[in-house]
Amino acid sequence: MTMPLHIGSLGSADLIAVAAYLLLWVGCGWLIEHPPARRQSVTILMQDYRRDWMGEFVTRQPRIFDATLIDSLRQGTAFFASACMIAIGGGVALIGNSDRVRGLAADLTLDQAGAQVEMKIILVIAFLANALLKFIWAHRLFGYCSILMAAVPNDPADPKARPRAAQAAEINITGARSFNRGLRSIYFALGALGWLFGPYGLLLAGLASAAVLMRREFASHSRDVMLKR
Repeated sequence: MTMPLHIGSLGSADLIAVAAYLLLWVGCGWLIEHPPARRQSVTILMQDYRRDWMGEFVTRQPRIFDATLIDSLRQGTAFFASACMIAIGGGVALIGNSDRVRGLAADLTLDQAGAQVEMKIILVIAFLANALLKFIWAHRLFGYCSILMAAVPNDPADPKARPRAAQAAEINITGARSFNRGLRSIYFALGALGWLFGPYGLLLAGLASAAVLMRREFASHSRDVMLKR
């Protein structure tokens, strides 16, 4: 029999930490997708490269490379979606086994009830569920992109060629945006495990997750390479 979940069993420090953690997650996503003009993120830089890709796609013959690349993007999203489903299943199974939850609570700290550990695992599952939905949608969008690419006429002089390639580019960008949101949710799902060590553990893990994301988007070597156009 499972233990009932009571949000009231969490202290005010826990609730404040969760609220701050969620704000950090939302804030990171907004800053990455709406960076200042003087310092663009890798996500925004890649959007221009995706448009360039579709521009080259119009004149490339044969187009086997492009088909292989879009298939690789779909395989990547499918892999992450499958991994999220497995992780969610493991988390739900853990919550459903009250004895294991009590044992985990006892191993972590003496002043943490099993119901509290369940709530903390649910936060991890919530981030994983969000990531799963983003990956599923990204997979579908990359599928739409492949259809639009197939609809681009072989003749580059055809008046429909470049407009359809531009449409494919925008769908590709939308799919990549959803994929990146799923990845950010995985980062913060891992960080949410820090809550098992208390509210300060959650905040520290959230700051660490945000720092890793910000460095990779705004201060990485790969970003410097992308700027050399």
